[in-house]
Amino acid sequence: MAATDATLELTLARDLMDGKPEAFDRFVSYFRPRIFHYAQMICGSREDAEEVTQDALMKVFSNFDQLREPERVKAWVLRIARNGCLMKRRKSVFAPTQELSLDEFLPNAGQDGGRRLEIADWSALPDDQVLRGELRGIVRQAIEELPEIYRPVILLRDVEELSTQEAAEVLDVKQEVIKTRLHRARLAVRQRLDEYLRTVQAAGTKER
Repeated sequence: MAATDATLELTLARDLMDGKPEAFDRFVSYFRPRIFHYAQMICGSREDAEEVTQDALMKVFSNFDQLREPERVKAWVLRIARNGCLMKRRKSVFAPTQELSLDEFLPNAGQDGGRRLEIADWSALPDDQVLRGELRGIVRQAIEELPEIYRPVILLRDVEELSTQEAAEVLDVKQEVIKTRLHRARLAVRQRLDEYLRTVQAAGTKER
């Protein structure tokens, strides 16, 4: 997490705890989009994410006296959002009827029986803003398609930039579990991105 973000989050939490003027509005302005983005990626639907965000903010403020470590406010808030997503997904019409296996996103086993990634040469890609935007879309889609046990981990660690310990607390698992799931999730996303880059490079070669 960037130092400036961590400092701002700590200030927001302390100001709210101290009852400073406009602390509520500033807290909501900062955390609402972060809660919504996390909830949408987990819930899979904008409608569910909006409801989870609203409920999470209400629970945050009604239970703010339970926050013992203001420097960890982000992990605390996202844990509340995560619990809201779990409750929502149990009854949501948008919830998938079947969870996909992560093996569907990983490369095929090599001849030696191990899993290997042969990543395309990213440096050969043109510095094109449209392409960069497409890459962000591919990454987002790859994360959305991850099995549910892997998706929150990569969101918390790589998007929200929580520490391994904080992510473990949010998801209520051991740190070793976070490390294992994050490694596999990154491999899956990297593989999907690599497939896209190879397609782009192949198309560029044909045009020459």
